[in-house]
Amino acid sequence: MASKSRVSILDYFNIVCEGENGKIESNCKACGTRIQAKRTVTSNFVTHLKRKHQAMYDEFVRKKDVKREAMQNCTGPPSGRVISQSSPGMNKFDYSDPRQSLISEAIAKMIIRDLQPTQIVEYEGFRELLQLLEPRYIPVPCHYIQQQLLPAYVSQVQLAAKQALKGAESCSVTLDLWRSSSVGNSCGAGYLGVTCHFINADWHIRSALLACLPLTDHSNTQQMLSEFDEISESHGVSGKVFRVVADLSPCENRSPFRLPGFSLFGNDEEDEEGEEDCSDEEPGAGEAKEAISSNENRKSLDQCLGRSRIDCFARLLAHCVKEGVCASPQISLPLNKAAHLYNYVIATVAPEKLVQVFGSNTSTNWQRPSSMDKWNAQLKILRQMVESMDFLEDIVDRNDLVLGNLEKAVLRELVEVLEPFEEASDMVQGDKHVSISLALPCVLGLRKHLAEVVTHQCSGIVMGLSQALDRRLAGILEDPLYVTATTLDPQFKLSWSSDSDWHKQVLLEEVGKHTQPLSPLEHHSEAQPSPSKRCKLFSFIKQRPTAQAKTVEQELSTYLHEEPTDEDPLQYWKRKSIDFPLLSQVAKKVFTVPATTTSVDQIFNLVSKTLRPEQCRFLPKNLDTLIYLKANYRILWS
Repeated sequence: MASKSRVSILDYFNIVCEGENGKIESNCKACGTRIQAKRTVTSNFVTHLKRKHQAMYDEFVRKKDVKREAMQNCTGPPSGRVISQSSPGMNKFDYSDPRQSLISEAIAKMIIRDLQPTQIVEYEGFRELLQLLEPRYIPVPCHYIQQQLLPAYVSQVQLAAKQALKGAESCSVTLDLWRSSSVGNSCGAGYLGVTCHFINADWHIRSALLACLPLTDHSNTQQMLSEFDEISESHGVSGKVFRVVADLSPCENRSPFRLPGFSLFGNDEEDEEGEEDCSDEEPGAGEAKEAISSNENRKSLDQCLGRSRIDCFARLLAHCVKEGVCASPQISLPLNKAAHLYNYVIATVAPEKLVQVFGSNTSTNWQRPSSMDKWNAQLKILRQMVESMDFLEDIVDRNDLVLGNLEKAVLRELVEVLEPFEEASDMVQGDKHVSISLALPCVLGLRKHLAEVVTHQCSGIVMGLSQALDRRLAGILEDPLYVTATTLDPQFKLSWSSDSDWHKQVLLEEVGKHTQPLSPLEHHSEAQPSPSKRCKLFSFIKQRPTAQAKTVEQELSTYLHEEPTDEDPLQYWKRKSIDFPLLSQVAKKVFTVPATTTSVDQIFNLVSKTLRPEQCRFLPKNLDTLIYLKANYRILWS
């Protein structure tokens, strides 16, 4: 991508490769058209933009003179500041030099991906590093990145998102709320992330963060819904939203999904300060107030959004695991002991010795990966430890960290009980495949697992998990949304159902709500014969009778009569949209609903752990912009 140090037509194209004599090949970011030209002769790019994307061309013309003037005012060396001298006979890059542009863009990428403050470009150590790596590069000032470069990226993402959403027939939206004590605990400030999920014309599922907005009061549901309405209107999705995934309990610095007592990825100081546990103590005033606020938010959301609001399946699953573990207090001590063993091992043992325990990525990703606050990531580490416990105990020199046989048996049993929950959680992760259709079969599979598993040490965990599953997820089994999504997934259809007639009726009712039957005129226009078939020359050939439109019942009967297939649901319905036009309409709606958390939710968790006052890491002033660009990184640099 071209630099934003000046407006360039190459900002609207992805450079694929550069050949000799300055010849480049690039793809249009809007339509993917491949264009070849010399970097110094951009008429081909301008012509393509003007003919195919008039709105983008108008924007390019409008901003060109303004940004050139802004660059002249802000990219030169600040007055009184000395720039490191280059070697004798070595000239600095010109601002229009592609190498200058690429380095500036790489710095912006680093700031976005690592959520760094833009002031980093003016740190003395950072500039010395730049001088060492490329003496000819001219460092850009902080205010240029903050006031020019990042806003230009935001405009580019917004334009791409709006263009993509124009062709979407329907979409679903996820609302994520985050609050941190470093933002201001007393006033309840935070951030609201609005993520849109849709299926494009080629039947590929896409997600984009539409906005990351600062909130002055996270408990004000009406304010959040008002912001949501404005965002929907500005992005052209008002009236297209099928479901809203919203569980607006704010994400704090402590992960609500942390296995109690299992502090493998926190230090001892954090443990001593007190992570969330499963004791029988009454909740404090702050916790009770937070619970009341969350319940009020939920009621307000239900009143405003009605049946269109659903909870996130992945979060509900995580809460079930947490409640199940809390129901078996005897596992707390073995978990704490395993945590201390883990912390000691990673602090004292060379990484290359731990490869056989934690895998080949031990040396880089084993200490504190960003996902380690998730219970399923912790469970994977616990399983690796249990399987290699003898080896770990051999390489440590402290007898107080060695687990007894009973403690090992407890951990093995815990891993066995939670393994299907981990599998279900992993199965729905990701935003590039259909996940909503997996929720109902996962609940049925977990019920069956809990009914059959036998425990000897963790007597309460199976009962606790079963009760949590019934309380939080049993409703999915009769929810028309999940029944429809699972049945329209070609790998399941109604093979999971114990009452196929009733579930078939549920599906028919849902299809009737969300389809628009094609009129006879539309069918006639779609089935126009080719010119060769209409001409008199071939009139002697017997014409085939025109296919009559199928009813929903006929489509469903034919669909269910076919054998289930492991074909990707989206590609299946792309291929079958002509055979089953009504069912495919519904599939394109329900499959937009995610069963997993969003990228912005993961970023919120990352910010909670890394940008904390007690770690001398404070929130950048433009954090909302950085989060927005980080979540949409693939749109900018796919």
